[in-house]
Amino acid sequence: MYSAVKRAVQKITRILTYTGMFLLIPMMLLTSLEVVSRGLWSKPIPGTIELSGYMLSIFILLGLAYTHQVKGHVRVTMLTSRLPAPAALILELITTFFSMFIIAILCRQGWIEAIETSAVSDMLRISQLPFRMLIPLAAFFLLLELLFDAVDRVQMLVGRK
Repeated sequence: MYSAVKRAVQKITRILTYTGMFLLIPMMLLTSLEVVSRGLWSKPIPGTIELSGYMLSIFILLGLAYTHQVKGHVRVTMLTSRLPAPAALILELITTFFSMFIIAILCRQGWIEAIETSAVSDMLRISQLPFRMLIPLAAFFLLLELLFDAVDRVQMLVGRK
């Protein structure tokens, strides 16, 4: 049961990441067109900075959980590498629980802020709601990945893995 849920969540996480990665292509093309338009004709494309910012936020937020899943975040193991394995696991478990606490707060507050917003972007008048909803979505999937890490570490501590 646990492994099936973990595989399903990790598959959804990969799909979210690929969605964010796909948006890099239009962002790159839009930025290139902006540079050419500004350089050749001295006419910038209206809303390019807004759209690029939105696409970049999508890319970053949708990639958070996947980056954690593949252990791509920066880790400093100067202390844990010198500890005995059980002590290192306990320390990693404690930091995982602290991380889960912080990410849970981010998820909750992100949800509250997102549902209370009625703001639109300055130039293109695009609603900010979908982009603000990405924060609790990204935090939720990162929280799930942290939960899987915590369960795996507990299993390692009790000798099941």
